[in-house]
Amino acid sequence: MVTRRRKGPLERPDRPYVALGLEGSANKLGAGVIAHLPDGSTKVLSNVRHTYVTPPGEGFLPRDTAQHHRDWALKVIQDAFKQASLRPQDIDCICYTKGPGMGAPLHTVALVARTLALLYGKPLIGVNHCVGHIEMGRLITGAQNPVVLYVSGGNTQVIAYSRQRYRIFGETLDIAVGNCLDRFARVIGLSNDPSPGYNIEQEAKKGTQLLSLPYATKGMDVSLSGILTAVEAYTADPRFKTNAAGPQDETSDIITPADLCFSLQETVFAMLVEITERAMAHIGSKEVLIVGGVGCNERLQEMMGVMASERRGNVFATDDRFCIDNGLMIAQAGLLSYRTGFQTSFEESTCTQRFRTDEVHVAWRR
Repeated sequence: MVTRRRKGPLERPDRPYVALGLEGSANKLGAGVIAHLPDGSTKVLSNVRHTYVTPPGEGFLPRDTAQHHRDWALKVIQDAFKQASLRPQDIDCICYTKGPGMGAPLHTVALVARTLALLYGKPLIGVNHCVGHIEMGRLITGAQNPVVLYVSGGNTQVIAYSRQRYRIFGETLDIAVGNCLDRFARVIGLSNDPSPGYNIEQEAKKGTQLLSLPYATKGMDVSLSGILTAVEAYTADPRFKTNAAGPQDETSDIITPADLCFSLQETVFAMLVEITERAMAHIGSKEVLIVGGVGCNERLQEMMGVMASERRGNVFATDDRFCIDNGLMIAQAGLLSYRTGFQTSFEESTCTQRFRTDEVHVAWRR
């Protein structure tokens, strides 16, 4: 997958290393530029993103998402360089998402990355999307050696670092938590702008009834497809009213969309907190880092915070600039890899929908 370069990071102590990162594994196209300065610090130079938004009730298809990325790639990259006050000639490497993700969007961004690399004679670095999230979270929050809860539209994993690998302690057995929330948002007709998960979160704040849903932790893993089926079934219940006026009390027979969003969030997040706490107990960590798009959810952060405080620990999370898919996280993980002496050859500069987090050699950590 990668070939070793001869140059090392100590050959150039008087000027920074700079990378462009390109992300497009799902419906967000991102380009970001990051610099590693000679004093050991890191500077964010730009972080530009454009999201493909579909009408309410609809998901995004790979073909249409790839077309969106083709339409916006030039502008997003130009804006990233403009914000960074740099030219393509000024960077050291071009980093792109190798996987996991949706096939057609991934291929589109990989093609853009290869084209830029050929035009400007820059090395390519293929980056694992999940590792990008982790390294961005570590950079922004300063978390040292946390248990990582990675929650997004396509992934749900509990991770911890050991011996130059990010080891997966637990994960979803079927669908990811973000996919679960997004699919239910489509069922009840919530908008996809800015994202269905965000609108689920806002609707849940108005919910008053905690309805019974399956609680499916299986050791360190979780299963979410049954919960999605169960919450969807409530929409066929005679008590379900989409236009109920005002909040309902606990004795009301009426079930509102807000009640369903509230119940879905509380149940799923409780499961995630449980398996995260088990991982913390196993490795003796007092830090939790939440990454991925669902990591922006304030209720998830609050529930995790309660658990961590009871263990005299801390929760680290970022805002939507860094937790939602972005090119900057790909630039950061790619530049770390590049500085250890790795790059992706043009013959292997492909992408894959299946790329496990624990497949990556985390050579930059000791």
